[in-house]
Amino acid sequence: MRVLSLFDGLSCGQIALNRIGITPDVYYASELDKYAIKVTQANYPNTVQLGDVTQWREWGIDWASIDLLIGGSPCQGFSFAGKQLAFDDPRSKLFFVYVDILNHIKSVNPNVKFMLENVKMKKEFLAVISEQLGVEPVFINSALVSAQNRQRYYWCNWEVGKPEDKGVVLSDILESSVGAKYDLSDKLMNGFYNKKGSFNGRFKPMNPSVNQKSFCLTARYFKCGISDPYVLTEKSGGNHFGLSARKLTPIECERLQTVPDNYTNHVSNTQRYKMLGNGWTVDVIVHIFSQSLI
Repeated sequence: MRVLSLFDGLSCGQIALNRIGITPDVYYASELDKYAIKVTQANYPNTVQLGDVTQWREWGIDWASIDLLIGGSPCQGFSFAGKQLAFDDPRSKLFFVYVDILNHIKSVNPNVKFMLENVKMKKEFLAVISEQLGVEPVFINSALVSAQNRQRYYWCNWEVGKPEDKGVVLSDILESSVGAKYDLSDKLMNGFYNKKGSFNGRFKPMNPSVNQKSFCLTARYFKCGISDPYVLTEKSGGNHFGLSARKLTPIECERLQTVPDNYTNHVSNTQRYKMLGNGWTVDVIVHIFSQSLI
């Protein structure tokens, strides 16, 4: 199998393929982030890095040989958490580059399989993507296969149902011993209080209970926002809540995304959080691939 992955990130697609027993003959990756590339090459040194997706006409690859096209085009313009500029956002316009590449491959290989991932979005944005791809998406919450609530759409040209609920919760993925460097400062927690009022915002020190699903991991997790997932600790804090909480470790974030432990440990924690927040929940992709590729 020859695979082309656009916006490849930390190569979650490659992890998923391996989990269903497929080692691609060639795995082409288009990615610009040097840290994500470093992680990919450390784990999959045979990955062929192609560079900027907008320069695809210069890649010089055998397009007819591509069996599978995958990608998760940048979502900032579609996300309910953002400004919802949709196709006016230059990042979200890259969706049309995905479409151009897909149509080019189809012209020389009509049997190519494809998959595109993107965020929960308004119906009018969803309709444009579905019309361009010629298929309707399946909506899957990563909570079915992981400890994380992460709602995403997946478009592919084969039938895909929803996976069974594995019943994984936050406590299942927590490390047994975590250093104090992950504790939230009283200053930060007081800032949450001042912005939203005591427990009136989305922030709750358990964020949520460890016996439930985590909030969605995002690429900005390294900044510690009010809506990010945290874990209550046993200390008492000198803040408005009188409680202490900590952020998740990079390994715990890997587990939220069902990425192997320490897969991303080739770069700083900041970069690990960013790429994991931008990545896919691997076991969702495993489920999708298993419906057609094995």
